[in-house]
Amino acid sequence: MADERSPKNPRPNAMPAHSGSKGTHPDAKPATTAMLKAYAHPLRRRIAKAVAGRGHARAADVAADLGVPANSVSFHLRVLAEAGLIEEAPEFARDKRDRVWKATEGSWNVGSPEHPIADEVLGGVLMNALVDDHLDMMRRFMAWAPEYVSGRDPVVHGTFSQANLRLTEAEFSEIERRIHEVIKEVGDAHDPDDPDTRIWSLDIIAADDTI
Repeated sequence: MADERSPKNPRPNAMPAHSGSKGTHPDAKPATTAMLKAYAHPLRRRIAKAVAGRGHARAADVAADLGVPANSVSFHLRVLAEAGLIEEAPEFARDKRDRVWKATEGSWNVGSPEHPIADEVLGGVLMNALVDDHLDMMRRFMAWAPEYVSGRDPVVHGTFSQANLRLTEAEFSEIERRIHEVIKEVGDAHDPDDPDTRIWSLDIIAADDTI
């Protein structure tokens, strides 16, 4: 139903993406109950996205980004790590006491016909939370869009596009695979020190005419 992906080399503009078509990430691992529980927490989702957005981060970095106390961030980072959603990145640490975190490589899915969800109620809570996140992003976009179309703000801060396609499931899965391939390619090529860098949220959602 949903898929959460972290690129091999996370970059500031390479955030996790959610997808629903089977076969797009054949290496995706089924989510454990610990993963579902950890990611269903709204602050932990924000923290996980902040870590992925930076590529690697310390608790103090995330706390400054989100305006949350560092000790609270440290606690939630440990929960995310115990669930396997993030991991320590000693290669970026200044010394042995310096704890730096990065997104865990690979992708995971909430559930599928091949691997039914372990806790359907918890999975439903998470999927509803992801929808809320998506709607929040749409609200932010719609609040800004009039500034752009009127010419008052010439800087692009978001986009919204739609396409109607007549395809087989396999053809649609190939489109989605290519999209994720391009996202990873651009993210890997990005210079994290570029002063024009911003963190972008990208949701890709699609539905056929049978649901």
